[in-house]
Amino acid sequence: MSDFTDVTYEVENGLAWITINRQERYNSFRARTVDELVKSFKKAWASDEVGVIVLTGSGEKAFCTGGDQKQRMETGDYGPSDSGLFEVDALHRVIRDVPKPVIAAVNGFAIGGGHVLHLLCDLSIASDTSIFGQNGPRVGSFDAGFGTGYLARVIGEKRAREIWFLCRRYSAQQAEAWGLVNKVVAADQLRAEARAWADEILQLSPTALKVLKQSFNTDSEHFAAIGQMAYSSLKMFGDSAEAKEGITAFNEKRKPDFSAYRGN
Repeated sequence: MSDFTDVTYEVENGLAWITINRQERYNSFRARTVDELVKSFKKAWASDEVGVIVLTGSGEKAFCTGGDQKQRMETGDYGPSDSGLFEVDALHRVIRDVPKPVIAAVNGFAIGGGHVLHLLCDLSIASDTSIFGQNGPRVGSFDAGFGTGYLARVIGEKRAREIWFLCRRYSAQQAEAWGLVNKVVAADQLRAEARAWADEILQLSPTALKVLKQSFNTDSEHFAAIGQMAYSSLKMFGDSAEAKEGITAFNEKRKPDFSAYRGN
């Protein structure tokens, strides 16, 4: 992993730290970032040294702010990848499928696709400065499957629809009250708290934890198929004038004007 540019991977005493390392872009992900994240999770999966995984972002401002909209504006996509595909679905799958508990250490903005990443982790610990929310309808994008159906499973239909239909920002304290995160701690205690939770987990039977995680996942596995359908729709939608208005407005730092598309 010495050739990684967007992600860092380190293991200490049974815990693998996977860190999105793009502070200059608020830890948003391009295709290369996603490839490196998938490889990191698979390395942790295969390693006998690892019993718990923590996903976090570098710096203090952001956990992850989703897809890199500047990249999308510049090239029309999220940049080159190993396979030629934007493998965000593979990233979602590996977070769920890796047979080891995954903790999100949310250290700032968890917005858009970054919000979905923390949602998919088994546990979420947030700093008291963290901000949560969705952004898709603002930038001509959406996330179905895990990003919607599973979100509703976690916090309820009404709250999930509010998050998507209003695109508001929510504090760490609000997220905890809704059950979106497990615990909120002071920002300077986040890493130590994640370490403490990992140490408790590392005392437990790895086989029992593996089967428990698979059992929890079974009840929501159908959202994966819905997500595949959504990716097909999103690819077609991304080339539309409506979607382009969203991404252009985002990069021009203005409000988008979607009024022409309400009769579609």
